[in-house]
Amino acid sequence: MFVTETAEKIKSMEIRGAGRIARAAAEALRDHALAVKAQNNTAFRQDMERAAAELVATRPTAVSLPNAVHFVMAGLGAAKTTEEAQVSVIRRAEEFINSSRHAVEKIAEFGARHIRDGDVILTHCNSEAALGCMIEAHRQGKEIEVFATEVRPRNQGHITIRTLNDAGIRTNFIVDSAVRSFINDVDLVIVGADAVTVNGAVVNKIGTSQVAHTASEARVNVIVAAETYKFAPRTVVGELIQIEERPPGEVLADEIAKTLPHVTVRNPAFDVTPAEFIDLIVTEQGAIPPQMAYVIIREYLGWEIGEFHTAFDMNANNGE
Repeated sequence: MFVTETAEKIKSMEIRGAGRIARAAAEALRDHALAVKAQNNTAFRQDMERAAAELVATRPTAVSLPNAVHFVMAGLGAAKTTEEAQVSVIRRAEEFINSSRHAVEKIAEFGARHIRDGDVILTHCNSEAALGCMIEAHRQGKEIEVFATEVRPRNQGHITIRTLNDAGIRTNFIVDSAVRSFINDVDLVIVGADAVTVNGAVVNKIGTSQVAHTASEARVNVIVAAETYKFAPRTVVGELIQIEERPPGEVLADEIAKTLPHVTVRNPAFDVTPAEFIDLIVTEQGAIPPQMAYVIIREYLGWEIGEFHTAFDMNANNGE
């Protein structure tokens, strides 16, 4: 029950944001491990693997999800009894949840160092990590001002401006297409990420790439704030990150769409920003140039090369 409910909330975007999605998945696996009634270790493992597959299948672009599931499930291989397996899942889930929350705090600390007193910052979408950098800089007494985009079609920018307002940060709310009109008033761009590839490209909310291109044209630095579990291990072997396309009803009401038989609504949720348009990626392990993304995958995520082709190939297992 815990897993199915969480999967539905992730898929419908009731739970949104890569960090929140990852923590929700870890919590669901923890609760499922507590509730499942398995006769033996093999049955318990199979039940947990089915639960993991259901969660991973919900949002194909957010690599935080399979990374979280991979971390929680990694201890099952060494477990010899059902009790050991259950304890392992619960312990690793709690560890991931706690480290994820602390990661945002560390990113905020590192990111604030790159914000100067008097900076005007542009942000796109709703990122805990990106917002953390700005809020920490404000807490340190730096006078900052923010431009926040609306983020159509799901309007995540409304959450962003509420958070900034509650923190007492002066904020300008603009539509996505107004970025170029205001970029010359901006000193720094800070965004989050749903995924970071091995070559340092960043997958984030649709419109991020346009923001980064505009910033590059205006010679404005772009900082990406991203927890290490958002780095995509399987891009090491050339796998592309699947860009999720959301239902057309998010963009155009179904009753209107029915009157336009020759119109097809395309609604990709994310785009890819090339590494050359990114100046710095701030993680809880410190700030790195995007070209060092492989180091994060190798040193901090614990994926071995052999696992890239086999671990959690959930779509294949589900016949997709």
